[in-house]
Amino acid sequence: MANLIGLAIIFLVLAFIAYVLGARGVAGFSMGIAKWLVVIFVILAIVTFIL
Repeated sequence: MANLIGLAIIFLVLAFIAYVLGARGVAGFSMGIAKWLVVIFVILAIVTFIL
């Protein structure tokens, strides 16, 4: 599960770098992936905590 947070951070950094360099499409796509990875991580953490 820690890999999800690591991947989310990587995609967040990639999105920031792409935004700074002017690649708005890549930045938005990377930010979307990072958002979904964090959502999946939170859901799995809650399920793990309950079980």
